[in-house]
Amino acid sequence: MPTPEIRSAGRMSRHQRLVLAIAILASFVAFLDGSVVNVALPAMTGELGGGLGVQQWVVDAYLITLGSLILLAGSLSDAFGRFRILRIGLIGFGVASLLCAVAPTAESLIVARLLQGGAAALLVPSSLAIIISTFSGPAQGRAIGTWTAWTGAAGITGPLLGGILVDTASWRLIFAINVVPIIVTVWLMSRAGGDERPARDHRPKVDVVGATLGAVGLGGPVFALIEQGRYGWSSPALLAPLVVGLLSLAAFVWWEHRHENPMLPLGLFRVRNFGFGNIATLFIYGALSVGFFSIAVFVQQIAGFSATAAGLATLPSTLVMLALSPLFGRLAGRFGPRSFMSIGPVIAGLGFLLTATADAEVDYWLQLFPGILLIGLGLAVTVAPLTSGILGSIDPARAGIGSAVNNAVSRVAGLVSIALVGVVAGGSLGEQGFGRVVGLAAVLMLAGGIVSFVGIRNPRTPSSAAVPHVAAHTVRS
Repeated sequence: MPTPEIRSAGRMSRHQRLVLAIAILASFVAFLDGSVVNVALPAMTGELGGGLGVQQWVVDAYLITLGSLILLAGSLSDAFGRFRILRIGLIGFGVASLLCAVAPTAESLIVARLLQGGAAALLVPSSLAIIISTFSGPAQGRAIGTWTAWTGAAGITGPLLGGILVDTASWRLIFAINVVPIIVTVWLMSRAGGDERPARDHRPKVDVVGATLGAVGLGGPVFALIEQGRYGWSSPALLAPLVVGLLSLAAFVWWEHRHENPMLPLGLFRVRNFGFGNIATLFIYGALSVGFFSIAVFVQQIAGFSATAAGLATLPSTLVMLALSPLFGRLAGRFGPRSFMSIGPVIAGLGFLLTATADAEVDYWLQLFPGILLIGLGLAVTVAPLTSGILGSIDPARAGIGSAVNNAVSRVAGLVSIALVGVVAGGSLGEQGFGRVVGLAAVLMLAGGIVSFVGIRNPRTPSSAAVPHVAAHTVRS
């Protein structure tokens, strides 16, 4: 059916309010699931067994399919209709969440998480697409800002909600509860109607080959990194997927270079700030993922925190980031992003180093809290300038695909860094292993700051406001 009239100013129409609510709810469940899982990992392996390797897989299975398919989702939305793809993603996410909730074994939980990540890949790009197609002018910026604020709230509520559910009921509820907002969102979509699909001759070609090569290319090395402790590096069972994965990654780059409608436009990386900004993103978000993963597991399994206390433990960093990010976003718009992207990761890295002093008898206020505050401050200094620096460097008409690429890079960074935990920790997140892993997070942060200092250039005439935070990176605590 035709899209209702788009208003660019004044009060939102009923249809616009409905679309915004749909976009927020659809994205919220995906971001919430990304932030809720870490605090439940010890409870999962306590019931299903498997130790650190299973904990890594529960997180990385989701990120493999999410990271490899999120770029494809934009093409699917354009080819088959945004509402249709969003609805498929919601239903798929709900079914996969129920499969996670009833998983009888660790292996079945991991498979369900693979499915859940694939469905989540359809949610965020499609929800942004329906906002962009429904709003225009200043109203679009306000709508994206509202969407970003709510997805950021998922980073706050996720760990706390997950901890409460684990402590008062079961870790299985962190997945089952997804069904409630999904049902509400699908119902709202039925009231909003649908959207027009392009004529068959004008539909973009979907890069299925690229998506397949990307998934295999990510999955093979991740399997090798997680399972090296069980098989050993000389085992054919480890070497085969590693070699196949690396060859697939090489084939992926070749294919994307020659494909007429690639899901990863490699030409964007020739833009200096975009290319170096995404390298910095790789280091910074790899540090965040591995750092918060290790803190959530360590404080429960070694220090004896409850799941709720573990969720509260890292909450200050998210609150500081959300409170101060607008300020540093404005400053970056005035002075340029380079100094903020260089200094912020160093501050966060120092925060991770401070947490390395924690031991089995951890004193939260002395050993963890100061570092967690510094991490939050470093993120506040970094995140908005990072996004504005990357998206502000390319043609505004390509901001959508630029945001999707940057989002995918951050997911892949988390995927690889968490796969490294077993290698760095020596198979266990005890006191020594924890110190080494948060040390890795600090090193990755420092690398992100160095890349930014060397590679990022300030615009000759910095704008007075940063580019809207379209990528909506959410810290997974």
